[in-house]
Amino acid sequence: MLPIDPHADLGRRAWVSCPGCFDNRECGECSGGRNCGAHWRYLLGTTGSRLHLQCPGCTHVWDHETRFGAGGTTPF
Repeated sequence: MLPIDPHADLGRRAWVSCPGCFDNRECGECSGGRNCGAHWRYLLGTTGSRLHLQCPGCTHVWDHETRFGAGGTTPF
C-alpha cells in the first residue's frame, strides 16, 4: 500500500470512481450523481484535461481523462 502523496490537499478533491477499490459502487449518493462525503479522491494535479488522483481509502494513484477543457475534446 502506498502512502498518501505528500502534496495531497484535503481542499482539492474530485468525485471519480476509484479503479483500485470501487468503494463507491453501492453508494446511493454516488450513483445518483451527487458529491458524497465519503467517496471523494485527492486531486493531486491536472495536465490539460487529465486529472491526477489518489484514493484516500486504498491509496491507489491513477490518471482520469475527462475529455473536457484544455487539451481535450468536448464530449458532444
